[in-house]
Order: sequence, then structure tokens, then C-alpha cells
Amino acid sequence: MTNKKDKKNKKDEKLEQQKTSGETKAVDDSVDSPEELRSVKQQLEETLSQTAEFKDGWQRARAEFDNYRKRIERENSLVYQNAVGNVVKRYLPVMDDLERALQNRPESLAWVDGIELIYRKLQSILDSEGIKRIEAEGQAFDPNFHEAIGQENTQDVPSGCVSEVIQNGYILGEKVIRPALVRVAE
Repeated sequence: MTNKKDKKNKKDEKLEQQKTSGETKAVDDSVDSPEELRSVKQQLEETLSQTAEFKDGWQRARAEFDNYRKRIERENSLVYQNAVGNVVKRYLPVMDDLERALQNRPESLAWVDGIELIYRKLQSILDSEGIKRIEAEGQAFDPNFHEAIGQENTQDVPSGCVSEVIQNGYILGEKVIRPALVRVAE
């Protein structure tokens, strides 16, 4: 027991000497010899190295998870667009029939207003889903958006441009749901 007190007194004396001599070097009470100090420093370096390794692994895992989350969001968006596109594709012939009926409508019948109302409601539903009509008439022929069913000689439209739209095309975002059926000027 006196041995421990003697060691503690010696350490306290050393600390006092360092304080009075102006040294700023800290002395650890638990380190008795240079070998122990080297061992503690080595353990500290190993711990710091391991900490850096764990931090790097954590950052990589976090980045991989963020990439995974973004990929899943993109895939879900594409699945939604495909589902909407497939459902809308079934209603587009109805839309075409309503357009043809309104182009050749008789003026004196009251039910024609009802047909026009149905057409506008269907058009507003398509608009709310982000489905847009492909504007083709007078535009340069683009095989990504137009499907040519013939060519015709005309002076009204420049060569290589759409002269007549037979059936409207529609897009959802950047995806073509149905290309426009067109005639192209020669």
C-alpha cells in the first residue's frame, strides 16, 4: 500500500516539476513506462484507423442506399406511366370517334351538346394525367412522333412536312403512347 502511495507521490512530483519548468507536455497518470506509452499510442492509431474504415464503409452504404432509393423511385414512375399509358391507349379510339362526331355534327339537335360535354370531360381527364396531343400538322415529319401512311403533292406545305393528320397522336411525359397517323407533303 505504501508502494502505491510512493508511486503516486513521484508522479505528482514529476507533474509539479513539469509545471514549474514551463513544459506543456501532459503526463498520463496511467502510463508508467515508455513501452506502455508506445502501446497506448499504437492502440490509438489502430482505433483511429478502424474508425476511419468504419466511417468510409458507412458513407459507402449510405450512398448505395440513396442510389437504390432513387432507382426505385424512377422504376415506380416508369411503371405508373406504363400503366396509365396502357389504360389511356384503350380510350383513345373513343376520343377519335367523339372528335369525328363533333366535326360532322348537326346544328339543330340538343344531344350534340351532350356529346361535346363528354368529349371535353374526357379531354380534361387526359390533361390531368399529363397526356398531351402531338401537334403534327405543318411540322417536319419526325418518325419518333409520326407514322406516315402516304405522301401527297401540295403547294400549301413544304416538302417533308406533315400535310394532313389522319389520327391524332398522344404522348405521356416523353413516351409516345400512340404516334400520329399523317400524310407527308412531297
